[in-house]
Amino acid sequence: MRIIQATLEHLDVLTPMFIRYRELYGAMPLVEESRAFLEQCLSTQQAVAFLAFDEATDKLMGFNLLYLSHSSLSLRPVWILNDIFVCEDSRRKQVARHLVIRAKEEAIKNNAVRIRVATNSANETTRKMYESLGFYENHQLTNYILALE
Repeated sequence: MRIIQATLEHLDVLTPMFIRYRELYGAMPLVEESRAFLEQCLSTQQAVAFLAFDEATDKLMGFNLLYLSHSSLSLRPVWILNDIFVCEDSRRKQVARHLVIRAKEEAIKNNAVRIRVATNSANETTRKMYESLGFYENHQLTNYILALE
C-alpha cells in the first residue's frame, strides 16, 4: 500500500471516490460541485487529503480528508479528521489505519496540537481503530451543533 498526500493532480481519481463517500451518507452525487469543492479545499490549503493506493494495481483504495483549524489556547494548528472512506473491496486490509497514521505524521510535522475526529457511537470497529492509535474519548467536553439549513 502506498499513501500519498493529494494534490490538484489527483482530482480525477479522488473525485469519484469522494462522490461515493457522499452517496453512502445519502448526499446527491453533484459531480461538478464535488470536484470544485475538493479543488477549492486543496488549492487554498483549507484541507489536506491522503490517498491510499494498491501497490500492485495502482488502484485507489481509500482516502481521508482533514480540515485545518486552530487552537487559541495552544496557539497551534488543530487538524479535524472529517472524512475517511475505504472501498468495499479494500476493507479489512488496514487501509483506514494507514491513512490515519499518515495524517498523524503530517500533523506532527506541521506542529498541530491535536487531531479531532467524530464517529458514530455505534461504530465499534472504527472506535477501536482510533483508540488503538491513541485517540481517546473526551468526557470533559460536550459538543453542540447549530444547523444553519
